Amino acid sequence: MSQGRPLEVLIVEDEALLAHELGFLVREAGLSDVGHAMTSDEARRLARTLRPNLALVDVHLQDGPTGVDVVRDIAGHSGGVALFMTANLRRLPEDFAGACGVIAKPYSEQGIKTALAYLETCLRGGRAPGPPPVGLTLSPVFARRWGVAEAMEAG
Repeated sequence: MSQGRPLEVLIVEDEALLAHELGFLVREAGLSDVGHAMTSDEARRLARTLRPNLALVDVHLQDGPTGVDVVRDIAGHSGGVALFMTANLRRLPEDFAGACGVIAKPYSEQGIKTALAYLETCLRGGRAPGPPPVGLTLSPVFARRWGVAEAMEAG
């Protein structure tokens, strides 16, 4: 991942207005919105073609609750990191399907921008700048990888 280039973000969301808003927030945060997918097949194709650094993935897509499978595919095959963005927290497996974490819906504009800045620091440096911001829950695997697991367990 080049330090000078903006992080490339794929948005996997079946609600067109919400996907458009997320794209706007991604660009406002100084990142690059590289594409949008509304189905699991489209998401897999775009992830493998575009190889984004980060994918924002809803659990429920046009073809059903397939976001978990999309995240497993992105984590295993595209080289990117996925983040769930969902109101369906109950549908997340214990291992987060390989995702770095989750932001629960509904979320705020400021919450998304803060989370994106935090994740950019983690992805570029391999370490977190501190505990995750309010609204962002890291998976246990990524909390350990980015050096915040102990702080999260203590706090």
